[in-house]
Formats: sequence, C-alpha cells, structure tokens
Amino acid sequence: MEPRQYPHRRFNPLTGEWVLVSPHRLLRPWQGKVERAPEDRRPQYDPNCYLCPSNPRAGSGRNPAYQGTFIFDNDFPALLPEPANFLDEASPLFQSEGEAGRCRVVCFHPRHDLSLPELSVAEIAEVIRAWTEQTRLLLRESAMNHVQVFENKGELMGCSNPHPHSQLWATAHVPTEVEKELEHQRSYRKRHGSSLLLDYLAQEQQRQERIVCTNQHFTALVPYWAVWPFETLVLPHRAAGRLMDLTGPEIEALADLLKRLTTRYDNLFRCSFPYSMGFHQAPKGVGDFQLHMHFFPPLLRSPSVRKFQVGFEMLGMPQRDSTPEQAADRLRELSEVHYKLSHC
Repeated sequence: MEPRQYPHRRFNPLTGEWVLVSPHRLLRPWQGKVERAPEDRRPQYDPNCYLCPSNPRAGSGRNPAYQGTFIFDNDFPALLPEPANFLDEASPLFQSEGEAGRCRVVCFHPRHDLSLPELSVAEIAEVIRAWTEQTRLLLRESAMNHVQVFENKGELMGCSNPHPHSQLWATAHVPTEVEKELEHQRSYRKRHGSSLLLDYLAQEQQRQERIVCTNQHFTALVPYWAVWPFETLVLPHRAAGRLMDLTGPEIEALADLLKRLTTRYDNLFRCSFPYSMGFHQAPKGVGDFQLHMHFFPPLLRSPSVRKFQVGFEMLGMPQRDSTPEQAADRLRELSEVHYKLSHC
C-alpha cells in the first residue's frame, strides 16, 4: 500500500499551515464546467492595446516606441503615495489605517503576441534587471518598506490585458503572506541556526523527487506542501534576500530557468498556460529572509476545464487532488522546446 495514494496532510514550514492531499479523487469522472480552450493567436501589434508601443494608454499619455522593456506608473494604481487619514475608532472591532504605496508596470517586450517562455534568455534577463532596478528605486523611498513583483498571466487569472507585462507594488506595510514567511524563517533560524529554505533545498536535492529543472545557480521544484495543481517554487542556491543581491551570472541563470520552467508550463496543455507568479523578497531593513519565487497555476486537467478553490478549500483548509510528486513527474518529463516551435 502506497500511503501517498491515500488522504494525508502536509505541513508548510514557510507559513505554518497544513494542506490536505486527496490523490484518489483524480479517479472521479469530471462533469463540471468545460469551456473552449484559450486561443493563442494574437497579432504582433494590436492598435487597440494600451500597452503596445506608440499607442495611447488607458489613462493619459502615449507609450513611446519602445524596443525592449518599458516601465511606467500604473494609470489606475491600487495604492497611492500619500496614505489617507482615518478617524480613530474606539472599538477594536472596526480598525482601519491608511496605506501608502506605488504601483508600476513592466512590459516585457514590444510584441503583443509573446509571453515569457517565448522570449529569449537575454530578453528575460532584461526583464529581471528591470524588476531589480525598480525594487532598488522603490525601496529608496522612505515610506516604502516592501516591493512585491508579480505577474498574472491569462484571463483565468484575472489579467486585464494579454500584452506580456508584470507589476510591482511597493507598500509601507509588509504584506500578510510575506510577514508569515518571515516569522517562520526567523523561528527556524532561531531553532536550527540555518536557513529554512536553503536547508529545504538541500534535502530536495538529495531526494530528487520533486525537482523540475535546475542549473548552476537556481532550482525549480514542486514544493512538498504545494496547494495548486502544478505549483512550483524557484530557489537560489545561496543566501540572497532581494533581487538586488543577485550577481550578473545569477540573473542570467534565473532567466534561463524561467524560460525552461514556463516553456514546460505551456507544453503541459499546449496553450499559453495561465498562472500567478511573483517574488517574495526581504522587507527593508530585514536580513534573515531568503529570496524565492512562487508560481501558482490553476489548471488541473486541461485548458478547458475550470476547477476553482471552493467548498472545503474555502471553508476548511487548502486541498489538492494530485500529489506534488505526480505534478513534478509530469513537468519534468516535458520538453524544453516550446510547443509552437516543436513542428518546425
């Protein structure tokens, strides 16, 4: 009897939370919502796209005829540089406070029809350098204490524009998920005298069960505690708190790994695979946080099957139907040649 084929819980040491794994549920027939698979055909230039070169933006102004990455302040930011003042509330049950922040957009490439895996390693490295420099600039502002770099790819993940782009949100307060990870990394270091994530990576390298791809400086793996069907964690091989801590060769290696990993994602269901991804990096003034990157893709079976986190997952605890080992096997077996080029 293989215990991993039966219901069990796995502990996430980064957040202190548990996830329920129910791999036997993959045997159930699917009669849920099925939709048309997403189309990958987009023009290289869209005259109606507010992110394409030389086009008017959704807010005001016009984009330059950019040739590489293009960075601008979001025309409809979720945060404003000056926090609002809230009246003091006597009750502890109705507390509010203003939040200062800045929101910027990084367009990956002038072409409207490309996504991260279709860029060259050099072009992806340019994107990483843009993320790095913007993180540096935003943390120089006295009111900003954390920078979240993230990309929502695909309609399924709520992306409002298919042009390849990402966002940076700088905030005065440290976001909840980063705060949880910081607490557990500090607690682990206090108990063991070492880095939680670097120790975890060393054990994954020994076990070789969940690693998807690796190079000299970075490894992508399906974490033991993964919640999302094909969730991955990207880890540097040495201590680094922020993007600014990476060397030139490490940025090139990260670009190589991101191209290989995201190509596998697209090849998994032969579509422009939707996901939310982002870096967790150290807040300002914090030295015991390990830089890492999360990919959270929602698709379980095919691009036409939509299965969201509902019911027990919303009301009880996170639950997944496939094991991280099964997901890693599928991703690892995929080609690193993008499916659009495989017939050439």
